[in-house]
Amino acid sequence: MRKLIVPAFISLDGVVQAPGGPQEDTSGGFAYGGWVWPFAQADDSGEPMGGVFSQPFELLLGRRTYDIFAAYWPHVAEDAPHRGLADQFNGTAKHVATHHPDTLAWQNSHALGADIAAAVRELKRGDGPNLVTQGSSELVHQLLATDVVDELRLLVYPILLGRGKRLFDDKAHASAFRLEESRATSNGVVINRYIRDGEVKTGSFN
Repeated sequence: MRKLIVPAFISLDGVVQAPGGPQEDTSGGFAYGGWVWPFAQADDSGEPMGGVFSQPFELLLGRRTYDIFAAYWPHVAEDAPHRGLADQFNGTAKHVATHHPDTLAWQNSHALGADIAAAVRELKRGDGPNLVTQGSSELVHQLLATDVVDELRLLVYPILLGRGKRLFDDKAHASAFRLEESRATSNGVVINRYIRDGEVKTGSFN
């Protein structure tokens, strides 16, 4: 059985919207697109997204993120610094939450269908590499609400953004996670790897 991993660039107040560039996602009047780049100038975090792309993977994407990726990754120049990642994204399977499956033109793209949770559980039961989300906050909310997420890899940036799309909402299934690994970069980004670890336990100091 393969795992579902949710990696994210995330601010101290939980915002994950548009980390990569000013025009990535301006919905809701978000004005801070590209907020990871000042930290990337002196980044020593190594493999992007906490090492999640160092092993074979398949992508789980919401439709907005899919369209952004499909407009970019197939057109990366041969000599671009991130050409290797482009080859991985272009070559691997993309499983997409969409109401319009007939418009998935990027190679190896497949619609998840109407019941996303059931489709993801079926994918997890099958053979193949781990499933990895990118962006897709609305899809991630659904995955967290239906308790199909096995691992979180959070790159926490030392900033407050105040508004914007957040990784967690109040529909997430109550879940315990175990901190498996944590390290900080020289520019203050904390890279945490959490593994699903049963149900929430409670108690009392009285």
